[in-house]
Amino acid sequence: MTDAVAVVTGAGQGVGLATAQRLSAAGHRVVLVGRQRHKLDAAAAGIAGPTLCVDADLTVPEQVEAVFDTVEREWGWAEVLVAGAGTALAAPITTTTDAQWQQMIDSNLTAPFRCIRRALPPMLEAGRGRIVVIASVVAKRGERQVSAYAASKHGALGLVRAVADEVARSGVTANAVCPGYVDTPMTDTTVAAMAGRLGIPEGDARALLEKRQPIRRLIRPDEVAAAVLACVENGAINGQGINVDGGAVQS
Repeated sequence: MTDAVAVVTGAGQGVGLATAQRLSAAGHRVVLVGRQRHKLDAAAAGIAGPTLCVDADLTVPEQVEAVFDTVEREWGWAEVLVAGAGTALAAPITTTTDAQWQQMIDSNLTAPFRCIRRALPPMLEAGRGRIVVIASVVAKRGERQVSAYAASKHGALGLVRAVADEVARSGVTANAVCPGYVDTPMTDTTVAAMAGRLGIPEGDARALLEKRQPIRRLIRPDEVAAAVLACVENGAINGQGINVDGGAVQS
């Protein structure tokens, strides 16, 4: 699949950026998708291989269509889709609002669904393709303070498993990568929220997150990206939720 077109959503920072870098280094032409064009441009500047930046809000159906229309017009169909865009929320379920709940579902479940639905037909026609959704270890377990987030990620894993079974004979695979707490800007936001809620310094809040993982540190974005690349390169991996969490959830 060298020189394949790889669409990476949420590519402006964190896991998405690390994934785009890893795929480019492996020889793919990488499409960086995100809401903030300046972050995409900065990310592309640090990637040696061919890149295409497309800014979009993937919670808007028309913008999902526009992303793939642009890619197909500029480079052709996408052989790889990495759905890495998402958001997080920490709040007790009793204070989680309908709007917050909907935000988690829209960003972490519905947006990947729409991307997969749009990307699949050309893959099926060609008889090859790779779909990887960045989920979370809370796609596999419950955790306090993140009910809406956990529900959306459970849904994303279920989506991947259903798609994987549906397309298994086609040459297309679908998998999820399930990280623990990763050292990214999104985790920085989580740390700040924890510190405010608990009334402790942010350094102490970060240490609490590190202690939740047996390796006693946050996961690096490149470690998640390596798991994504394995799913892209190995056609026998299908329907899996691959944990990258230092052993927090054993399977």
